[in-house]
Amino acid sequence: MSDTEIDRPEWFGYQSVPVGAKKPLVRGVFDSVAGSYDLMNDLMSAGIHRLWKHEMVDLLAPRAGQHVLDVAGGTGDIAFRLRDRAGQGLRVTICDINQAMLGVGRDRAIDRGILEGIDWLCGDAEALPVTSGSVDGYTIAFGLRNVTEIDAALAEARRVLRPGGRFLCLEFSPLSVPVLSRLYDLYSFEILPRLGQLVAGDADSYRYLAESIRRFPPQDDLAQRMVAAGFERVSWRNMSAGVVALHSGWRL
Repeated sequence: MSDTEIDRPEWFGYQSVPVGAKKPLVRGVFDSVAGSYDLMNDLMSAGIHRLWKHEMVDLLAPRAGQHVLDVAGGTGDIAFRLRDRAGQGLRVTICDINQAMLGVGRDRAIDRGILEGIDWLCGDAEALPVTSGSVDGYTIAFGLRNVTEIDAALAEARRVLRPGGRFLCLEFSPLSVPVLSRLYDLYSFEILPRLGQLVAGDADSYRYLAESIRRFPPQDDLAQRMVAAGFERVSWRNMSAGVVALHSGWRL
């Protein structure tokens, strides 16, 4: 990356920062919340995130003998669900840029008695340390909005998939029911930071997470960017009135 690119402005929530500064700032957020991340997911969504993730895993329908890459899934939540669905014959590689999140995930795996079948990689979604054409599925849940260059991450996702492989992205999106927007904003910007302070001792990180949701591309925009990255049969479905969207694309 050139000096000009490093100085180019990028958004960290609602704050404009040099593009080279975003990754350390995002890393700091997840260093702070790693230990309480999964508990906060339950509290923030009243447990509904479990249904959203079930839908993603169900749609992928992983099978024994396949290899799935789960990006930004350091705590292992998606990986454990994938293995519960497909059995021990499924290989899952978790790639996360944050060592603290990976540490939480490894500890959870040991607590579950999972010592084989899951690989743990510290790496960047924009430059994956994964061989081209080596995985059957790529999942990313609530992680794509935190990368600096979404288009680079999408290109990397296609690169590592085998022909016939599937990309699935679960992410917060603009509400499809406008009348709920004011309530959603109240929750996101007033209640969520207070909850983060109470549970994780960190209001600012959860304020950033709320802001990052608002800056993420709407559903049709992300779908177009997936097509531009080379994915085919691109589609999405809204869930919970569009609070989240599940995007799908294939490398054919």
